[in-house]
Amino acid sequence: MSETEIVYLHGRRVWDSRGRPTVEVELMLSGGAVGRAIAPAGASTGAAEAHDLRDGGETFGGFDVARAVANVNGHIAAALLGHDAADQAALDATLIRLDGTEAKEKLGANATLAVSMAAAHATAGAAGVPLYRHLGGEEAGMLPLPQIQIFGGGAHAGRRMDIQDVLVTCPGARSFAEALDWTAEVYRAAGDLMQAAGKLHGVADEGGWWPAFDTNEQALEMTVRAIDKAGFEPGQEIALALDIAATGFHRNGRYALGLEGRELDSAGMIALLAGWIDRYPIVSVEDPLAEDDWDGFAAFTRAVGERVQVVGDDALVTHAGRIREAARRHAGNAVLIKPNQRGTLTETHEAWQVAKQLGYGGIVSARSGETEDTTIVHLAVGWGIGQIKVGAMARGERTAKWNEALRIEEAMGPRARFAGAAAIARRRG
Repeated sequence: MSETEIVYLHGRRVWDSRGRPTVEVELMLSGGAVGRAIAPAGASTGAAEAHDLRDGGETFGGFDVARAVANVNGHIAAALLGHDAADQAALDATLIRLDGTEAKEKLGANATLAVSMAAAHATAGAAGVPLYRHLGGEEAGMLPLPQIQIFGGGAHAGRRMDIQDVLVTCPGARSFAEALDWTAEVYRAAGDLMQAAGKLHGVADEGGWWPAFDTNEQALEMTVRAIDKAGFEPGQEIALALDIAATGFHRNGRYALGLEGRELDSAGMIALLAGWIDRYPIVSVEDPLAEDDWDGFAAFTRAVGERVQVVGDDALVTHAGRIREAARRHAGNAVLIKPNQRGTLTETHEAWQVAKQLGYGGIVSARSGETEDTTIVHLAVGWGIGQIKVGAMARGERTAKWNEALRIEEAMGPRARFAGAAAIARRRG
């Protein structure tokens, strides 16, 4: 018997950072190694994402996962017991075949992803190496440049501002640890400024400050003030990154900015964002237009893609075919990588490989409904994806991931490399 044969597979219901149920899978191999992983869940989701299977009804607001857990302990366990977990591609192919739908509607991507990740953890344990080394081999050694939320909005903060994330990134930092140190100072400074201005309402879903602004642009102004107050040079040492999540306020071909009481067409939205790029030290803009506004996405890339990173999330949903379509349309120059948008590690890796081949940059991303699971940190390091985005410097489900990256950097010692500013994708559209 191989030491990597699956002898035990168990799913259970656990809890995410929004107090909703989610799926955890524990998997044991014949040699004794154990892997465990938990599926996250998003609030702002693309229409073409893999299906997060929920029970509906009244229990837990319809978000229970009893069916997904039953699928793990029933159909999936029956198919995978005795399977060689070291063959990740074959294991994931079995999950895909067992489900039989494009969007994992039968088993649920929350079930299949937790199994897929748990198998990878167990296999790494059997080999006596960290997961990032199992995924990337001896060459894996690059820590990603973090994007870290300062202000939360959109679906993550009761739509108190229209744009979803105002983040900072530290192109001037020399290490991952230094980037976190700098960002912690900015986060604290932003909180102090908001408190003094009487505009602080608490923290949003991903740990960023929940603001009370009168306009969306005030969030950018306040972030630049916080960078300055913390003693850093905006644009040189620390810059801004935005997640517009424009699908969330796109209705009937128009972009409705509720905070400001106005509507824009695609050209107006592009002009608004381009103006912000002119006035503020912005280096990355995610989902600037709605997921079905391909023409607007391409036009925005033509307008600013040489100056900033233009990131596709809702339109691309970590899907190799949709990334190819974006490249054909010259839309975007970077892609967000979220494993639960596909439901297996193999499909997630395929999306990243296609993105790299087409010249796109990448950002591994957590979801708004998160847990203490740290798998995505290992994906970023193991697969050499140059950036990572998991939320703010607050809340345990976020700090679990930042702290895991710190442990990896420390363990690597002098072999550790930091992606730094070079990771930020720019190209002419």
